[in-house]
Amino acid sequence: MKVYFLFLVGWGLLCVEGKAQIRPNLVDGSVEVQGILATAHNTPFWFRAGQFGSIPLPGSSGAVIGAVHINYDSPRTRLIDWGGALEVRGDLGTTARATLIEGYMKLRVGVFELKAGRTKEIMGLVDTTLSSGAFAISGSALGIPKLQVSIPEYFQLPWLKDLLAFKGNFAYGWVGETPVQYGHLARGANTYFHQSSLYVRLGRPQWALKLYGGINHQVFWGDERRVFGPGFKLSGWESFLYAVVGKTYNYSKLGNHLGSIDMGLDYDFGDVRLSVYRQNFYDEGALYHLANLRDGLHGISITNKEDNGELFHWSKLLFEFFCSKNQGGYPDSRYTPSGDENYYNNYEYAQGWSYKGIGLGNPFISTRTSTRAGLPNDSTDYFNNNRVVAFHLGAQGAVDNWYFTVKLSYSRNYGTFGTSIYGHSTGRLYVPPHFGIWQEVSQFSSFLEVSRSLGNGYSLGCLAALDNGKLLNNSGGVILKLTKTFYRAH
Repeated sequence: MKVYFLFLVGWGLLCVEGKAQIRPNLVDGSVEVQGILATAHNTPFWFRAGQFGSIPLPGSSGAVIGAVHINYDSPRTRLIDWGGALEVRGDLGTTARATLIEGYMKLRVGVFELKAGRTKEIMGLVDTTLSSGAFAISGSALGIPKLQVSIPEYFQLPWLKDLLAFKGNFAYGWVGETPVQYGHLARGANTYFHQSSLYVRLGRPQWALKLYGGINHQVFWGDERRVFGPGFKLSGWESFLYAVVGKTYNYSKLGNHLGSIDMGLDYDFGDVRLSVYRQNFYDEGALYHLANLRDGLHGISITNKEDNGELFHWSKLLFEFFCSKNQGGYPDSRYTPSGDENYYNNYEYAQGWSYKGIGLGNPFISTRTSTRAGLPNDSTDYFNNNRVVAFHLGAQGAVDNWYFTVKLSYSRNYGTFGTSIYGHSTGRLYVPPHFGIWQEVSQFSSFLEVSRSLGNGYSLGCLAALDNGKLLNNSGGVILKLTKTFYRAH
C-alpha cells in the first residue's frame, strides 16, 4: 500500500510541467518514479557502486527522485554567472527515508568558480561514465559538503600558444562527527575534509594527441585535542596548515591522507577517440618509495563519435584493470617506514576512508558491513578486503532507439595484510595475524540498464543487477523507472 501511494505521488509530480522562472532559459530538471524489486537484505553491488549515495532500500520498495539545475549561460556570454542544483530522493519500503543527493550553489568569475554545498563528484583521471571507480573519490558515497574554489575546465595558457592547459581545485569540507580510536580509547571527533588537485594537459586543441597528468590530495583531520588529549600543542589554524601540506607532527602526518597521481592520453582518430589512463595510489608512504607501483587503476576507453542511424550503434567501450594487492606489504617489497599501505583503513579513524559508512573510493575495496559473514576480519580494519585484482568491462550504445549501459566486473579478493600469512607491517616489523587467514575468493557482478524515449520529455527505463560469488552475498534486483524531464531552451 505504501509503495502504491508513493507511486501515485510521483505520477502526479511527473504530470506537472516545470514552471521555474528564476532564469527560464537556463533551468532544467527531472522527476523520476522507481519501482524496485530486490533481494531482501542485500542491495546488489551495481545498485550501490557509483550512484553518488542514491541507493535503494533493500528488498521491494518505491522511490521518487526530483532534481532541478540552474546552469551557466552556454555559450558563455557573461564574465560573471551563477547556478546551482538540488536533487532529493525519497524511498518507501520497510521504512521511509529522504536523502539529499545534491544541493549546491555556484558562482563563476572568468575561469574561476566558487561552489558551496554537496555535489556529485569524481576525483581523478578516469572515464566518469563507465569506470569501476577512481581511487580517491569514486562517486559511490554521498558528496561531503564543502566550500571550493576551482578552475573546473582546462585553461589554455595563451602565451604558450595553447600548448599547455591546466585545471585544479582547493576545498574545505565538513564530514561531521566520526568515530576515532587512539590507543585503547574510542571517541567521537568533529572531522573536517580538505581536497586539492592540479591537472595539466599538453597538446593544442586541434591536435589529435593530447597528454594528461596530475595529482589529487584528500585528508580527514580535526578535533585533535579531544582525540590526543591536552598534550596536543597545535592551534586549529596550525592543524589546518599541517593537514593541507602533509607536514608531520610527532613523527606522523596529521590526519588521514590519501590520493592518486594520474597520467593518460587521448588520441582522436576522427570517427573514434581513444583514451588511456593509469592511477597510481598513495595512502601511507609506499608510493614515495616506489614500493607499490604494481598497484593501480588502468583504463582504456573508446568513444564512437559517428552515428549512422543504423539499427545497432555502440557509443562507448571501456576496459579497466584494478590491482590493490601489493601495497608494498610483502617481505621482499621495497622498504618503506610505514609498511603496508592498508588502503582506506586508518589507525585513528575507525571507519577509514568512508562517509556515512560508505567507502569514498573504488568500490572493489569493500567494508566488513558489505561482505559475507564468516570472512576473517581484523578488528581494527573497517575495510576488510582491500587487496583486490579486478577486471571490469563497460559498454554503452543503442538498439532500435533503446539505449543501453552494461557493466561486467570480475574480482579476486585477498582480504588485508592483517588477515594474510604476513600480517600488517611497520617498516620491517610484522604483526602476526590474530583474526584468521583470508583465503582467496572470487566475485562476479553485472549490471544492465535499458531506456527509451516516449516523447514529450518522458522516458521509460529498466535496470537489472546480479551478484554471484563468495565475497558478497548472492543478490539480484530489478528497477523499473519512469522519468519526466523539463527544460527551458534558448
